[in-house]
Amino acid sequence: MKRIATIALTALAPISWGSTYFVASELLPPDRPLFTGVMRALPAGLLLTALARKLPAGRWWWKAAVLGGLNIGAFFPLLFLSAYRLPGGVAAVLGSAGPLFVVGLAALLLGERARLRTVLAAVAAAFGVSMVVLTAQAQLDLVGVVAGIVSSASMASGTVMTKRWGRPEGVGPLAMTGWQLTAGGLIIIPVAALVEGAPPALDGKAFLGYGYMMLINTGIAYWLWIRGIGQLSATSVTLLGPLSPLTAAVIGWAALGQALSPVQVLGMVIAFGATIAGQLAAGRADAAGRADSVGKADSARPKAGSFSSAEETDRNVSMDLTGDPVRR
Repeated sequence: MKRIATIALTALAPISWGSTYFVASELLPPDRPLFTGVMRALPAGLLLTALARKLPAGRWWWKAAVLGGLNIGAFFPLLFLSAYRLPGGVAAVLGSAGPLFVVGLAALLLGERARLRTVLAAVAAAFGVSMVVLTAQAQLDLVGVVAGIVSSASMASGTVMTKRWGRPEGVGPLAMTGWQLTAGGLIIIPVAALVEGAPPALDGKAFLGYGYMMLINTGIAYWLWIRGIGQLSATSVTLLGPLSPLTAAVIGWAALGQALSPVQVLGMVIAFGATIAGQLAAGRADAAGRADSVGKADSARPKAGSFSSAEETDRNVSMDLTGDPVRR
């Protein structure tokens, strides 16, 4: 039950990210994606860092910068570039390929086995998303495609490296999230200034939208995501990613009056089913990995009464004639 609860809480992150398009199109200034990226990441990062009351120390200054660059600083601009150069459906499909990157990187860097069922679940989820968001009029642009692929690889790398490096002793996911968002926001600032110029004038709707994006869509969502990475396998976490474009499609249908064809509904069923199947496969893999670890630990532990351990032998040799161990 604990794992199910962790998965459910972690899933709230991509579900929240699925609302980004609606909020951006209805509340935020148009054509300012990089400024939006800064407003999402930097205030949320500073707020979470202040709440955690913990700053990086030693090597964690550059580790936090690397993770923030992968998960935020590089991911946001590349994602927005892909979205501007490609139809939204194509960009979403490229983003849904992220789990495949994580499966490969987790096998290479974390020792997580790339099981066939997990790979098939990731492929099926991407296929289902493509049925939901792709249209016959979709046109490909080389720069947009490369940006979309690299953005997915960047987020995947950030997820895997967050799992690989873990957290410093005494540091919780709140501080880790704050460090990464702050670093990512600082990285985007010069890019936004160079590409978009001065910040736009903001009205009441924009303040409301940015407030939601900062607190819910980014601060809480990324905290849940990084918390999930700490408690689940990297593969299990990333297989929740397709929930984001599915949520965007549902919001578009419910709030914007966008129609859903039978093919799109079928794609949603396939993608959601693949997400659940991926969690089941990842859960079995995690359980098998824990069983293997326990078995290896039991086989390495000396049997009771044996004297194969050097520590046990040393303890026995150091006994005096009364049978009491000598204090050292």
